[in-house]
Amino acid sequence: MTDQTYCDRLVQDTPFLTGQGCLSEQQVDRIVLQLNRYYPQVLTNKEAEKFRNPKASLRVRLCDLLSHLQRSGERHCQEFYRALYIHAQPLHCHLPSRRALRPMSFLAGLGLAAGLALLLYCCPPDPKVLPGTRRVLGFSPVIIDRHVSRYLLAFLADDFRGL
Repeated sequence: MTDQTYCDRLVQDTPFLTGQGCLSEQQVDRIVLQLNRYYPQVLTNKEAEKFRNPKASLRVRLCDLLSHLQRSGERHCQEFYRALYIHAQPLHCHLPSRRALRPMSFLAGLGLAAGLALLLYCCPPDPKVLPGTRRVLGFSPVIIDRHVSRYLLAFLADDFRGL
């Protein structure tokens, strides 16, 4: 995994979040209210009023909010991402910082599946150990991602007939 902090992620995601049409005014208001009501240490009442001021444009208010959170520290940025997830989950899933994490999780799952397959191929056929191992591995696709589980199940399908 990457060692990217929430502040780093916010710097990376700011151009995307402030882009035209990404966040609606209602979503920004809900995020500001959550940061003010549930986490008053993140935004005070005065700051929340400033970021919800309808006289300023949405883009200016959002830019000010994001820069304020970046200056405030890691915990504040983390709470912003939590509020963003709650109030704009589809947008949260498409953030540039989240796209960078997807290949890493896929590679980790692929490495696990390859390691298990290599273990099964290279293990000496011990009649006491191998059938038990194959039963455990037969249930592991429930935990592993569905793309990897297809290959693991196909590998094990022939071996279960002999058990």
